[in-house]
Amino acid sequence: MSLRKSICTSSLALAGLLATALPAEVHPHVFAEARLDVVLNPDHQSVKALRHLWRFDDLFSSTVMMEFDKNSDLKLDDAELKEVGDTIFASLAEYDYFQLVTVDGKDVKMKAPTSIMANFDNNQLIVLFESEPETPIKLAGKVDFGVYDPSFYTSIDFTEDANMAVDGLPATCTRTVIRPDPDQAISQNQKTLTEAFFNDPTGTDMSKIFATKLELNCQAS
Repeated sequence: MSLRKSICTSSLALAGLLATALPAEVHPHVFAEARLDVVLNPDHQSVKALRHLWRFDDLFSSTVMMEFDKNSDLKLDDAELKEVGDTIFASLAEYDYFQLVTVDGKDVKMKAPTSIMANFDNNQLIVLFESEPETPIKLAGKVDFGVYDPSFYTSIDFTEDANMAVDGLPATCTRTVIRPDPDQAISQNQKTLTEAFFNDPTGTDMSKIFATKLELNCQAS
C-alpha cells in the first residue's frame, strides 16, 4: 500500500506510512533517529551483519499507537507490538529495508532480516533488526553503509557520528562518517536526477545521494 492510498483511507496502516510518497512532496514527513552497528566476523577481516535501531518521532509514534492499540488501553502489548514489527517487515521488503551497502561503489546484496522487533520507550516507537550480507563483506577497498528511504518520505538521521559504529576495526582500516551537502549533491547529480524523475516520477532510489554514510577505507593486510 502506498502512502497516498493509506492517507485517503480510514486505516493508516504502517505499510503505507513507510512506503511511497507523493511525487510533488520530496521532503520527509516521518522522522527517526538511528544507530547502526557494523558487526565483524571473529577474524575482524569481514563484515558479518548490520544491526539497526530506529527511534521514531512523537507524531508518527502516536499514529502507530492509535492504529495498533486494538483494545484501546493506550499501550501496545506483546501481540500488538508483534503486529507492528510484522507490518514493517512486510512493507519494507521491496525497499531492501532502507539499507545502502556498497563495496568500491558496487551494491552489495543483503539478506532479509529474519524479523523486525518493535517496542515503545517514552512514547516513541523503536524498531530493531539485524541483517547479513549474502556473502561476508571483506574489509578491502572502500566499503560504505547507510540508511535511506527511496521515496524521501522518511528521514532516518544519525545525529552523532558515534551512532554509526564498528567495534574492533583493524588498523588497516580508517572510519569516516560522510554527511553529503544537499545543495552540492543536487548540483553534482542534476542530470541524473532529472532523467530519473522523468523515467519514474513516482519514486526513484536517487535519495541515496543524500544519505549519511559510514565509510570504511581498508588496505589489504
